[in-house]
Amino acid sequence: MIYNILLAIYCIGTVVGLWFVFKKAGVAPWKALIPVWNIVEWVRLCNKDWKWYVGFLIPGLNIFVFLLLVVETARCFRRSNFWEQTLAVLLPCFYLPFLGLTKGKRVESNRLPVEAPVRKLTKAEVEANRKADLERERQERADAIARGERWVINFHDPKTDPAAKVGEARDWTEAIVFALIAAILIRGFVFELFSIPSSSMEKSLMVGDHLMVSKMAYGPRVIMTPLALPLMHNTIPGLGTQSYLDWPQLPYYRFPGYTHVKRFDAVVFNFPAGDTILSNFANGKYTYYEAVQQFGREAVLGGNAYHPQLGPLGKVKVRPVDKRENYIKRCMGLPGEDLQIINQVVHINGQPVELPQDAQFDYDVVIAAGFNPELVLTECGISQSDIETSFRGYDAGGNILLQLPLSGELLEKVKSKSIVVSVQPSVYPVDSTGMLYPNEPGYNWSVDNYGPIHIPAAGETLHLTLDNLPLYRRVITAYEGNTLEVKNGTIYINGQPTDTYTVKMDYYWMMGDNRHHSQDSRFWGFVPEDHIVGKAKRVLWSMGEGGNRMSRTLKDANAH
Repeated sequence: MIYNILLAIYCIGTVVGLWFVFKKAGVAPWKALIPVWNIVEWVRLCNKDWKWYVGFLIPGLNIFVFLLLVVETARCFRRSNFWEQTLAVLLPCFYLPFLGLTKGKRVESNRLPVEAPVRKLTKAEVEANRKADLERERQERADAIARGERWVINFHDPKTDPAAKVGEARDWTEAIVFALIAAILIRGFVFELFSIPSSSMEKSLMVGDHLMVSKMAYGPRVIMTPLALPLMHNTIPGLGTQSYLDWPQLPYYRFPGYTHVKRFDAVVFNFPAGDTILSNFANGKYTYYEAVQQFGREAVLGGNAYHPQLGPLGKVKVRPVDKRENYIKRCMGLPGEDLQIINQVVHINGQPVELPQDAQFDYDVVIAAGFNPELVLTECGISQSDIETSFRGYDAGGNILLQLPLSGELLEKVKSKSIVVSVQPSVYPVDSTGMLYPNEPGYNWSVDNYGPIHIPAAGETLHLTLDNLPLYRRVITAYEGNTLEVKNGTIYINGQPTDTYTVKMDYYWMMGDNRHHSQDSRFWGFVPEDHIVGKAKRVLWSMGEGGNRMSRTLKDANAH
């Protein structure tokens, strides 16, 4: 509610400010109340050309244009003080009313003196000259109105100003401040660029793809960690140190968007299992929860855990929601649905769901002895990195054993090659170690046969038992901030015995298209709505093993 009030203050304050600015400049103030027309009059007021109108029509750019126009309005009233213009950019909803209502700060005449005075004028002479100017302009205005002409003579056009004597330091400071403010607003509320760091979405989205992620699609999320270095996510590049202060934290709120999360959307979100991290593995490659399963909670919390391959795990740290690592996956399950994976096929509410077109699964491929598999497989379009990591050894006859992630199209190409002896789906066993969500032993699930599991929806009441409690423990505690205990077979939430829980947020089930090489909801569970960052829209450019992949430029990131 508070954010809606703040947004209303911002919009209403800007319009009210325009009313008084228009009135002060001799423009009918009621025009400030009419959408589109107020922009036309405002641009005309600042003596700008048609390019400014076009700028207002382009998402993202219109924020720059709006803020520039506020600064230009200040210049039209000869307000060039650095701190005043900074205030104009930061809080136009307060600055514009201030500009329009300030006494004694009237719009000055375009007339310049013929010659500068030889001596400094006294206060009385300055006041007398000011009154004479006012009287002259009042008379000129009255004459113009009598002739049916619009009165604009007393409005100052900044283009007529002589070059301002501004130091280089201030010039750079103004440019940097303005650019930072505009970039923060655009990155936080309009769109953000995101690069694909891993192969979990191949071949739909590939390593090296650079995407535009829309924040407006599902509604911009209010910044929850306000005290942070601008344009940095959670660490300072090159230093690796934290780029934000943990306190204060603002409550979660999302402004309305123009759509909702839908099945098959490519969604960018904050990594749910990234709430608690290990300082040596802050990017989430090896999570705190994996370490606890392997070494025990006490060893990990005490900083004494040592991985035989990775080395010391480091200290444990908690990150706020919006500073957790960004992940991208495809939404396969929506709030309130029942999901089950049967023989690699996702079923929703008992009905099978089509696979994404470029979904990949692992296959055991046998190549005839004496042949170089790399030459043939690269012809099929299989990446060099996939080939390099696919080798599994040799069979008794000297044939080469590979395990390759293949889409349906690649599978048919590989089968057609004469040197390929056989291709069989890879078999993944039932997880007995607790690596799959809910990360406890006893669930006889695998990556290819998983569930059933119910996805919670906001306002839904879950009926809790000791059997299904592990599925919803993180929902109740980590995501919605309650305490949970089990005593003598009874469930206690916030100290009260209960067998139900009413969910506060919507939750989603996210999966990678590269199904056997994706850390997704099968490993760490539901994605809460407050973790949703935005919707991937387009591949802006793509860099691969062979350089720039022009064929992927402007590819729809949601194609499936």
